[in-house]
Amino acid sequence: MIGRIAPVLVLATVALGGCALRSDVRRLEEQLTTMQDESDRRDSMLAAQLTQVLSLQRQAGDSLAAIEANLLTFRGETLGQLYDVQRQMLQVQELAGQSTRRLNELRGDLDARGQQLGGTTIAVVGGASGVSGANNASAVQMYEASLQQLRRGSTGTARAGFRQFLEQYPTAPEAADATYFIGESFSTEAPDSAAAYYTQVAEKYPSSPRAASALYRLGSMAESAKDTTAARGYYQRLIAKYPTSNEAALARDRLKALGQ
Repeated sequence: MIGRIAPVLVLATVALGGCALRSDVRRLEEQLTTMQDESDRRDSMLAAQLTQVLSLQRQAGDSLAAIEANLLTFRGETLGQLYDVQRQMLQVQELAGQSTRRLNELRGDLDARGQQLGGTTIAVVGGASGVSGANNASAVQMYEASLQQLRRGSTGTARAGFRQFLEQYPTAPEAADATYFIGESFSTEAPDSAAAYYTQVAEKYPSSPRAASALYRLGSMAESAKDTTAARGYYQRLIAKYPTSNEAALARDRLKALGQ
């Protein structure tokens, strides 16, 4: 009996061992499958993240390119606006009858005359030279008073003052200015008279800074009257005689606008 049971026990033990081995193999396969799935999932996530990073890089590159383009456009527009502002400033100066160079010259003249006036009192006591100094002071006062009237809009009073100034002091340093401002006093009410005085400034006082302003005013008036041929002539004459003046820069712009 015992002899029969022993083989049966051996077979049972072997069978149980085989079952245990297959179970371990299955568990190992399941673990490997799980690990593979997790690895695939991580790879998929990494690929998605990489794709997102590349997309962000492309967007950043496009944004930078757009910013650079906008900066270039802004720079060009700003330079253009600055040029327009400068040109408008020159036009305002010209319309006011005072260029920057002329203002500096006037300041220098006023300083020099102030020094002269400071010594006039002593000179007057001395005799004839004092009389000359007094005359110079009177000329300056008459000119300045007339100019103030023009700035206030009293064109008739200013015109009469400038004419009297020219009669009494025809060789004064301000003679060209006085003639020019008589033309300015006529500019809105009698353009033909204004043009006559501007012409007189250009021809009689060619070395005065007012000559360039007078030529530009003549060109502007001819252009307003639709006489483009005359306007071009005045602008070309201005550029040829006074190429470095502020008015010459304005004249070049007008010639371009007129198609030349």
